[in-house]
Amino acid sequence: MKSAAVVNFAPEPESVELREIDRPSIGPEDVLLEVANVGVCGSDLHQWTANHSWPVNYPVVLGHEFGGHIAELGSAVQGWKEGDRVVSETAAIIDQQNPMTRRGLYNLDPSRKGFGYGVDGAMTKYVRVPARILHSVPDALPFEHACLTEPCCVAYNAVVRNARIEPGDRVVVLGPGTIGILCAAMARLCGAEVALVGLESDRRRLEIAQKHYGCEGIVGDASEWARRRDGLGCDGVIDAAGASATLKIAIDVVRPAGWISKVGWGPQPLGFNLDPLVQKNVTLQGSFSHNWPIWERVLALLTSGQLNVQPIIGGVWPIDQWHEAFEKMHQGEVVKSVLQPS
Repeated sequence: MKSAAVVNFAPEPESVELREIDRPSIGPEDVLLEVANVGVCGSDLHQWTANHSWPVNYPVVLGHEFGGHIAELGSAVQGWKEGDRVVSETAAIIDQQNPMTRRGLYNLDPSRKGFGYGVDGAMTKYVRVPARILHSVPDALPFEHACLTEPCCVAYNAVVRNARIEPGDRVVVLGPGTIGILCAAMARLCGAEVALVGLESDRRRLEIAQKHYGCEGIVGDASEWARRRDGLGCDGVIDAAGASATLKIAIDVVRPAGWISKVGWGPQPLGFNLDPLVQKNVTLQGSFSHNWPIWERVLALLTSGQLNVQPIIGGVWPIDQWHEAFEKMHQGEVVKSVLQPS
């Protein structure tokens, strides 16, 4: 049985196309997941435009934000049954003996390989998933929302685990893409006042964050907002843009003894002096991926309605219209595109 799949087949720009692929076979500790919905991530767009900075095993099926029903169980899988509603983490391959894995931080295992670049992802009808990274999805949570658990977990890790927000803090978030908006929403849940900063072309995204998540949208310079309280700067900055220029902005607007959580990727060299980071005694923290307890917390937030991802979903496209879904995200017409393979 073959199914349509969005495949990244080479490192050159726009080397993505719809191909027919075989139904995956599974091992004893895997499940075969029938995909209900899969989110389009900025990293999918980066591979499509060949503007990425991570190794890719070509050809590979894209897609790592997904959920669906279990269609088949491996012989050694326990605790699950066919038909169960699930979402999956992204750490498809890990080294169980790696010291980071043994600490529960398998997301930081250097040999880790994820869906959509290291192994085939979920922009197709069926995907092979290790049972160890499955999470149950309550009936009340639609898959259109549940498939975005993964970017919500990225935001949770950057804002809750790798920053130190206290109620009443003033926090600047740089970059109003999916992760930036979700980071801003998480910071609001933590009790912070939040400004989300973008470019003139980001006005629609900033309006969504302002209307639905209670943030202040700023085009351009956030210095005045950051220093409005006492002149020293904001308590923390979340850099969800990734460019070198935004890290320089973060160092400028953060207060002495403040913090910066960097979650955005960018291959450019820095090209500026880091002495202000030292002089201001600022903590610069990288944030990558997520692990089991973060997924459980985020699913609880989504199910309870405390975190609502509906405002960022710009539409749901069938798999054969993947190009339109990619283009609309790439051009900034929508914050998040969702595909429906089945």
